Amino acid sequence: MKAIVVTDQAAGTAGMKLVERPEPQAAINDVVVQVHASGFVPTELAWPSTWTDRRDSDRTPSIPGHELAGVVTALGYGTTGLSVGQRVFGLADWHRDGTLAEYVAMEARNLAPLPGDVDFTVGASLPISGLTAWQGLFQHGRLQAGQSVLAHGAAGAVGSMVTQLAREAGAYVIGTGRAADRQKALDFGANEFVDLENDALEDVGGVDLVFDVIGGDIQKRSAVLIRAGGTLVTVVGPAEARPADGLAVDFVVESDRAQLSEIVPRVRDGRLRTNIGKVSTLDDAVATFNATERRAGKTVIRVRP
Repeated sequence: MKAIVVTDQAAGTAGMKLVERPEPQAAINDVVVQVHASGFVPTELAWPSTWTDRRDSDRTPSIPGHELAGVVTALGYGTTGLSVGQRVFGLADWHRDGTLAEYVAMEARNLAPLPGDVDFTVGASLPISGLTAWQGLFQHGRLQAGQSVLAHGAAGAVGSMVTQLAREAGAYVIGTGRAADRQKALDFGANEFVDLENDALEDVGGVDLVFDVIGGDIQKRSAVLIRAGGTLVTVVGPAEARPADGLAVDFVVESDRAQLSEIVPRVRDGRLRTNIGKVSTLDDAVATFNATERRAGKTVIRVRP
């Protein structure tokens, strides 16, 4: 099969290569999926799991990519809940070869059914962004109707999901980003927008939940805005700042079939819009990842036409 591999962490995306690799086999409780589309997050090249296994041993050349949509082609021993020929989408394990390939073997529990009227490209754009937003808002942030959310990066892949899910839950959403992101953030449902380069973040006033995808100084300035009992949720590593009277939670997104099954109906009926930026083929993926222009939204690789 065709697959993209990485062998040199220092080289980043420039070190990616499209090669031929053996098709994977399904282990116990696994499925093999013929990948139709794969999402990619550039920061995963900085994750230890891309380069080492759970015992911290080198596992290169490794195949990156963890989001996918495709069709089940084989079941491992003991696998239940899915069938050969079924359309699926989900989030592959961090420490195993990933989804920038024509086939991937992964645990069946990390996949959810993909309805026939949801395009594979859309399905591949959902797992990381959708699950990150869902878990940050509802599991860790305990968001309730009537609360206010400061959603950083509101025009991005995660931030746009945060904005839409928070609005659906009855929250008031203040989106942030660069000046050029204003209209896109508002189109995704932000009630108002703060230009982090030109507006005073402190003018926002008190909020109940900050969803941080930036860290650093922005995180510190945001923490002081959180009302008593509120929460700072961050996905950029251990929280450097804490609200004076509230919680700070950092988390890594986890695969969850039930949550994926909550997200996809919202896409089908229009309550949730995906934020897809560039779509490329597997043959052109390396060039796409190394392009210099700024792109908002999720990059999706269409592995099969």
